[in-house]
Amino acid sequence: MCTYLTVKDRIDGSAKGPGGAWFHVSDVTVYFDHPVHAMAEHTLNIDLTDPSKGPGARVALELTAESARALVAAIQEALAAVPPELAG
Repeated sequence: MCTYLTVKDRIDGSAKGPGGAWFHVSDVTVYFDHPVHAMAEHTLNIDLTDPSKGPGARVALELTAESARALVAAIQEALAAVPPELAG
């Protein structure tokens, strides 16, 4: 079931996109919906973009709910190990 909830936020980082080129990412969009490519009925979809560079400056993830939760846990575990002076 699609939730129709779309979460957008500003971010600051880099991503490797089409052709293996790195680019700055400034925006993230997260939503639960039907995937375009993943072999699942519904996925958590994450789009990392730089809108100033057009639609090609995009990296997309389609994760099962279980995989998305594992990613969140892995991110939290990695950040918890960072000394406060480095976490900024």
